[in-house]
Amino acid sequence: MKIKLVVLAFIGFLFSSFKSEQKRMDTVLEVTSFNLKTTASEQEFNKLDAEVQNNFTSEQPGFIRRQSGVDENGKYVVIVYWKSLTDAKASMDKFMKDPSVATYAGMIEGSTMKMSRFTISDEFTAHNSTFTEVMTFNTNKETDITAFNKINKKVETGFTNKQKGFLQRITGSNEVGEQVVVVYWDSKKNSDAVLVDFMNAPIAKSFMGMMDQSSIDMIRYQSLQSLKNVELTKKDKVVALLNSFNTGDQTPISYINPNKYIQHNLGVADGLQGFGALMQNAPKGGFKADIKRAFQDDNYVFTQTKYDFFGPKAGFDIFRFEDDLIVEHWDNLLPVQKLNPSGRTQFDGATALSDLDKTEANKAVVRGFIQNVLLDHQMDQVATYINPKEYIQHNPAVADGLDGFGAAMKSFAENGWVMEYDTLHMVLGQGNFVLSVSEGKFGKGDPTAYYDLFRLENGLIVEHWDVIAPIPPAAEWKNDNGKF
Repeated sequence: MKIKLVVLAFIGFLFSSFKSEQKRMDTVLEVTSFNLKTTASEQEFNKLDAEVQNNFTSEQPGFIRRQSGVDENGKYVVIVYWKSLTDAKASMDKFMKDPSVATYAGMIEGSTMKMSRFTISDEFTAHNSTFTEVMTFNTNKETDITAFNKINKKVETGFTNKQKGFLQRITGSNEVGEQVVVVYWDSKKNSDAVLVDFMNAPIAKSFMGMMDQSSIDMIRYQSLQSLKNVELTKKDKVVALLNSFNTGDQTPISYINPNKYIQHNLGVADGLQGFGALMQNAPKGGFKADIKRAFQDDNYVFTQTKYDFFGPKAGFDIFRFEDDLIVEHWDNLLPVQKLNPSGRTQFDGATALSDLDKTEANKAVVRGFIQNVLLDHQMDQVATYINPKEYIQHNPAVADGLDGFGAAMKSFAENGWVMEYDTLHMVLGQGNFVLSVSEGKFGKGDPTAYYDLFRLENGLIVEHWDVIAPIPPAAEWKNDNGKF
């Protein structure tokens, strides 16, 4: 009998050990972060994200769990747990080719995407989490990894797991030595409450001191599943309105105030009636709009679009909102031109939005450039505003660089043409993109509207698009609101 009990106990011990080994079995944590294209709707993307999870990712071999979320600056994070690295790679390979996820993938700004995979031994248990912190980093070259792992564990046992709202902390690393720490919380409020205390804790100073500070990437995000009633932004409404040219959808018309719609396109009558008349007079096949970039500055939305509008046109549009309805519209249109001397079109170039915390500073740079250089002709100040080493030009007649800008000005002078800026009417921006609206004279001195879009990096202009269009004489105007 004793022998039988010993055998049973031994078998039970082995089974228990086997279960423990199963729990400690290494799995793969895949972290992908990205921004949406400026023309994408967050509401629509969130809906598609759920469909991708339910109909694609969760159906792939080796899938364990997926969570997606978005931070306060609009950066998205998708975390997927896989049984093996092979499973993770196979899923991504299929994702890149599968037509069922093409619309979803097409809304992602590819240049902002970052993906890393890490080996972990923790089993996910934080099922009630709504807020997550993800930090990826490399350790300093002189850091002893064994010592780092001990400190890493002490952060959890000595600090994090004692905090209100803490659910789980998962750590891991990959083959190139990059580390990951994922902390799950029950709410953003409880996570926020811990931040300052953690940074002041002695254990945190030891922990952070072992990291290569330049490699740290920290994202704190709300899970999409916990976000309720995500509404269309003002930008989403404008994009939907312009896309209605392609789809024929009548819903976006409701985004225009029916009682107040001030029209500054001088070829269109005022009010919603004028917009309706324009649509009724569209050529066979209607108008088409390919929106390249879209931005929001408080109650203003500005877009850059390639139109088929009585022929191919390059255009900028500005919409002003009151009480979430469009009440005013400005634009500037020009027939699409041939490639410029640097081989660039009026539309190509960077599209990724960044530096949201620098919007006002970047607007000030553009305002200074227009005022001091273009209005006051302080040409010696050009390098104060434009990067002398990198200046990408999309004006149809101007080449890249300050040399291209100077050559264009010289050519104008030699041919007796003018390019004068007389009045700066408006400066709008979001992050690294700023649009200015100015009035002046062009060519033989014709009254002209200048719409200039600038991209900035580190406080300097590095890329420029524009539409320079004549202002028709007042006798041809279909409204009395003026161009500006």
